[in-house]
Amino acid sequence: MTRFRFGKNWKKFVGAIDNNRIDRAKGSMIALLGDAALKNKDFLDAGAGSGLFSLAACLFGARVHSFDYDSESVECVKYLKNKYAPSAKDWKIEKGDILDADYVASLGTFDIVYSWGVLHHTGDMWQACDNAAKLVKPGGLLYIALYNDQGYASEAWRGIKFFYNWLPDVLKLIVLAPVFIRLWLFSCVKDVLKCRPFYTWKSYKNTPRGMDPWRDVIDWVGGYPFEVASPGEVINFFRARGFCEKRVVTCGKGYGCNEFVFKKEWKVCAE
Repeated sequence: MTRFRFGKNWKKFVGAIDNNRIDRAKGSMIALLGDAALKNKDFLDAGAGSGLFSLAACLFGARVHSFDYDSESVECVKYLKNKYAPSAKDWKIEKGDILDADYVASLGTFDIVYSWGVLHHTGDMWQACDNAAKLVKPGGLLYIALYNDQGYASEAWRGIKFFYNWLPDVLKLIVLAPVFIRLWLFSCVKDVLKCRPFYTWKSYKNTPRGMDPWRDVIDWVGGYPFEVASPGEVINFFRARGFCEKRVVTCGKGYGCNEFVFKKEWKVCAE
């Protein structure tokens, strides 16, 4: 299967993580989960990526279990742990696959299962969602983000992403450059007209998730496999598995991720 090397991208970002980015990550988590949701809780980061949000959960006092399909991402998580939480005994980090039924069964269940922008890149999004649901304790929370279904636009992005990954590395800029211009030209021009060149770019690290604009562009263009879902499809899927939605934040008709916090109720949710 054609796959983007997410870990290779995050290894070039992880060194730039600082206390400001960590604080932003912590803020984005408690915005949806609440201040007291993580302390002394069992927290699973399914597809930990750079490890930034595993670190945030650890700093909130959670018992953290991080895994990722990508070995280089696992290295990123270990790097952050060694740098910012070297004495954390309740933080396990390993390579794992959310689509591996035996591996998932071996994990047990958790108070909070967190998987932001991951399950739509597995190659079997709905099976990955089903497996993630099985990892939540009764009464526990599932915090996920999945790409928004834009119809034909999503199909076009799927083609772009496949082509980008198919190209040899020396030619990837052919795809990356026009997408970068498409996503950032307006903001850059607006900043110049306001006599504050590159202000939006420089302040990107202060956005709620504390990420890096260039790494995010590469992540977006390269992110393949690529699947999407409407908010309604996601809500109905998890309602059928005994979950009730507690918080939903959508991106409207735009590209990007819709965020969901579900609670495992094991009862019929109100419509």
